[in-house]
Amino acid sequence: MTSDFHEVRFPLDVALRGSGGPVRRTEIVTLASGREHRNSRWADSRRRYDAGLGIRTLDALHAVLGFFEERRGRLYGFRYRDRVDHRSGPPSRPVAPIDQRIGTGDGATRDFTLIKTYGSGPEAYRRIIAKPVAGSVRVAVNGIEVPPRKVTCDPATGQVSFAADAVPPPDAAVTAGYEFDVPVRFDTDELTIDLAAFTAGEVPRIPLIEIVP
Repeated sequence: MTSDFHEVRFPLDVALRGSGGPVRRTEIVTLASGREHRNSRWADSRRRYDAGLGIRTLDALHAVLGFFEERRGRLYGFRYRDRVDHRSGPPSRPVAPIDQRIGTGDGATRDFTLIKTYGSGPEAYRRIIAKPVAGSVRVAVNGIEVPPRKVTCDPATGQVSFAADAVPPPDAAVTAGYEFDVPVRFDTDELTIDLAAFTAGEVPRIPLIEIVP
């Protein structure tokens, strides 16, 4: 992420009522025989959200308008809390330092990137986590939690760094648990709000799209 990203979170009370999830781009060619050739155009999924569903009051609408103006529409990215997928494990389970395998020690490497794995088979998907929540990251080596004074995590990049005297030994399993936000931006430079429709129960559409690290 660069200076075009603001390390602030979209209003949480609105985000928790929003909708959305991962999107993939697959090309499908149907042959004359009826058989298909399928090809994935994107190596990684990309999340899309509609935050409009979370707006229930004029005060919430006012807060989102202010947030939109401060981000200058699509210009600056920001953090978004995905209510379904914001922890290294299931949403109902507390963060544990053995939640996700993020690497293997070699006796020299001190820096590791936070990763979340979806699935458990040979086609499991590994997603880079670039926006962990500050203070939420717990790290373990071979199942033993590393004291906070021996390891740090940059909340702006998701990079985990071990102290010189705590480098994971060769073949050691390096794991981590964390909470995280999704880096997104507004997917529009225009918000159209009809107050007559809003008071009648129709919510505005506020599209957001993930910024892939």
